[in-house]
Amino acid sequence: MEAKKKLLTYAGLKALEDELENLKVVKRREIAQKIKEAREQGDLSENAEYDAAKDEQRDIEARIEDIEKILKNLSKLGPGKIVLTGVYFEEEELGAATYDKRNDSTGYLFTKRIPGSYHGTGDVFASALLSGLLNNFSLSESEQIAVNFTADSIRRTYNAKTDHRFGVNFEQCIPDFLKELKLI
Repeated sequence: MEAKKKLLTYAGLKALEDELENLKVVKRREIAQKIKEAREQGDLSENAEYDAAKDEQRDIEARIEDIEKILKNLSKLGPGKIVLTGVYFEEEELGAATYDKRNDSTGYLFTKRIPGSYHGTGDVFASALLSGLLNNFSLSESEQIAVNFTADSIRRTYNAKTDHRFGVNFEQCIPDFLKELKLI
């Protein structure tokens, strides 16, 4: 029997990405806590709370697997390298995730979260990432360069108490950025 095809809009893709992040970050922690609490009650052979928590864990992991499969299938339609920004597993860190279709690898890179919200960081990140790729750095090396440059720009903006509506202070980070790219 032929598999049923689903149409997916950009909004639908974004919803799946958001759901995946919630499942991996929030739900996994919640279920781990439920399992821990159920184990502390003693005998697991007749523990309904433990069984329910394990069932919920199995459902969450199956959903994560489904979403990752959809994202990988989407990569077959276009670019071989995919980058998601704003990724975190812990509240105090923020970073990016990459997927390289050629070697079927996923990578994550994080830096300490800087308080606030800053306009233009997506453009800064994308420009830095592309600079690395165009200068023959690997996807993971380019991701490192982009995370460093973006975080340094945000940090300078935060420390200078610059109005965040004017974007980030990336200009002062350019010399270090060029050194990291081995251009100077």
